[in-house]
Amino acid sequence: MIERIASACRLAVRGLLARPGFALVVVMTLAFGIGANVAIFSLFQQMLLQPLPVQAPEELVNLASPGPKSGSTSCNDAGNCDYAFSYPMFRDLERLQTPFDGMAAHRIVGANLAYEGQTQSASGMLVSGSYFGVLGLQPALGRLLGPQDDRVDGEAEAVVLGHAYWRNALGGDPSVIGRTLVVNGKPLSIVGVAPEGFGGTTLGNRANVFLPITFRWLQQPSSLPNHVDRRSYWVYAFARLKPDTTIEQAAAAMQPTYRGIISEIELPLQSGMSEQGIERFKTKPLLLEPGLRGQSRVPDNARAPLSILLAVTALVLLIACVNIANLMLARGASREGEMAVRASLGASGARLASQLLGECLLLAFLAGIASLPMAMLTLKAVAALLPAEAAELLANSLDWQAAALAMGVALVCALLFGLYPALRSARVQPSEALKAQSSRGTGGKAANRFRMGLAIAQVAFSMALLVLAGLFTQSLINISRVDLGVRVDSISTFYISPELNGYSPQASMQLFDRLEEELAAVPGVASVASSMVLLLSGNDWSNNVSVEGFEAGPDSNTDSVMNYVGSGFFRTVDMGLVAGREFTEADNLDAPRVAIVNRQFAERFGLGNEAVGKRMARGASEELDIEIVGVVRDAKYNNVKDAVGPQFFLPRRQSDSLGTMNFYVHSAVPAEQIIAAVPGVMARLDPNLPVNDLRSLQQQVRDNVMLDRFVGTLAAAFAALATLLAAMGLYGVLSYTVAQRTREIGLRLALGAQPSMLRGMVLRQVGFMALIGGVIGLAVAIALGQGASSLLFGVSSSQPGVILAAVLALGAVVLLAGYLPARRASRIDPMLALRNE
Repeated sequence: MIERIASACRLAVRGLLARPGFALVVVMTLAFGIGANVAIFSLFQQMLLQPLPVQAPEELVNLASPGPKSGSTSCNDAGNCDYAFSYPMFRDLERLQTPFDGMAAHRIVGANLAYEGQTQSASGMLVSGSYFGVLGLQPALGRLLGPQDDRVDGEAEAVVLGHAYWRNALGGDPSVIGRTLVVNGKPLSIVGVAPEGFGGTTLGNRANVFLPITFRWLQQPSSLPNHVDRRSYWVYAFARLKPDTTIEQAAAAMQPTYRGIISEIELPLQSGMSEQGIERFKTKPLLLEPGLRGQSRVPDNARAPLSILLAVTALVLLIACVNIANLMLARGASREGEMAVRASLGASGARLASQLLGECLLLAFLAGIASLPMAMLTLKAVAALLPAEAAELLANSLDWQAAALAMGVALVCALLFGLYPALRSARVQPSEALKAQSSRGTGGKAANRFRMGLAIAQVAFSMALLVLAGLFTQSLINISRVDLGVRVDSISTFYISPELNGYSPQASMQLFDRLEEELAAVPGVASVASSMVLLLSGNDWSNNVSVEGFEAGPDSNTDSVMNYVGSGFFRTVDMGLVAGREFTEADNLDAPRVAIVNRQFAERFGLGNEAVGKRMARGASEELDIEIVGVVRDAKYNNVKDAVGPQFFLPRRQSDSLGTMNFYVHSAVPAEQIIAAVPGVMARLDPNLPVNDLRSLQQQVRDNVMLDRFVGTLAAAFAALATLLAAMGLYGVLSYTVAQRTREIGLRLALGAQPSMLRGMVLRQVGFMALIGGVIGLAVAIALGQGASSLLFGVSSSQPGVILAAVLALGAVVLLAGYLPARRASRIDPMLALRNE
């Protein structure tokens, strides 16, 4: 057996070495298709399939409680607000748990880290003392946080370093244990380093430090939520199931406990709810969901685009396989004489089939190896399309699973493109094959029909990808034409967080004022402004409001997004004033409270053209203590693609709790000059305070639609590759058909057929394949477009203009692929053709 396998391998190698050009084309064609699939699947696995690097991640469950939440709710990348609990509720559930081996809480926070005179902005994670124990983790160095570290609310003494931060920022120094790290202005003792590869339980965020959850009140002692506020929701919770306990059993066991806390403790605290809202609050459930991949919004956001890209790369791979199948059929037909001689000398059909299939497997093996660098190049291209902070979170490398996938896909491809040609060659009849060879037969009608079917499939797949790429391209064009309502060119932005360096709110306010003055003095600066929420950053801050003259019903939507802004904000970002006045420096804590609203706000709350002078309040309050002094144009708030909703703006000088502020610098000089000057300005005011996310507002807008650009660019690139492969395949089929029909064409010409008639004969064949394939491809494209509808902006899956453009583009490619063989056929010399036959 081993000798037979070795003999088959030697024959396969000799066969391929005899035709190195053929082998190179097959290997590289297949490598492109496999490499694209391996790269996108690697991303798919990281985002959607990869479990947490913890002990038995399949035993973890995430807690959620969808339903009304009156009070303050703060959500982040760990999940939407259904997953946020109050701190007291988490402690109640932790104390009363029965079906769990442990429960833990966590929360992402910003952190300014100062170590031996060096300060940097970083990401931190507040964790309960049970966090690392529930995950079953062991430290890389020192110890991890435990129950002893979060016993007293408002006190924290220890910090654990993330492994990547310890290695990259602190040089992997083992002597850091016991030293002091200043976090947000508070000195903490470094007690340990987290295990390598673990960056927290929120995919998309890599924690640099892990802090006791009680650090929240040490960081913000004057602000809510506090440790007894049950109407402040900000904690994310997960638990580990006891052995042999299912999610359903655990949920049923926890439900009475949760309902008891809701009815007896939390319901009496609710205010401002309608009867329907109170009923929904009383009956809201405690849900448990699988937590093996942690808690994150990333999978929900990434599932649709990555699924579409997987479908796209699968179609590219199918086109590559169809191309190679056509090549193998053509090669098989040219080797019929060789196979006939082998058969006549006693070779069995199985022996012939195994030889040809062995060649296919060898080609696939080589393509699998060659696909790995292709996959790496694709991953690097993907990383180049992403913002730097997002690209850093991806593993820009391939593991053994990716290599196994490449070889597995290569094996399947070998069977797809090699099985039929091998079986067909194995059934060769020596006498018929030799007779056919003497007259240069075409390889049989069945083989011709099969080749035609493959060519039609190529056209269909290419049409589907071209339409899909066209839909994403049109979507990007629509996004680029959106009226943002604000100026984005010639504006640079950044933010600082002095509260994270221990500044009091009053000191932060003074620093904001000084920074605006210093920036305004920089040569080339036209104006400077500030806001709490950065425009078009994807962040949201909203509040329900009460408005003079508006009667809110039980189910009325009184929610509006809000922002604290500095004087000159609307002028700097060119959000034109429609009525009233802008904020001034006189709108401070000692002045009457004022607000500016947009047109949508005036329309939602029935203010019409009389908004200026009306009064409002944040929350459900009878005391309307804020006067509306201006109305501005509608402008995009957090996302380019979202419709503009009600917005109200408050003067930042009328808040005594703002510890973070974004700045806008409008300049008459290139943004690069301002970006270079800002760190120096900040260093003069406080060299220990980091400048964060310093960039142009145009870059901010590009990052806001990053997902659209990412999917659109890759879809267009893969569609172009697929169309090129399809054109090559179609050209190969037609060229081979013309070559096999040389004798027939020579006879037609000798009998008086016009060259134009022969060109028409070939082009009619092309047209037939293009028509059938195009119709099938359109059906596939519409189905894919409907699946991608959530990613498209202002485009339907059957957009006529996009379909027409795809038809014209593919028609031109198909016509070119068919014209060259048709032209060659019409110029055949009849006498030479007949003499060669």
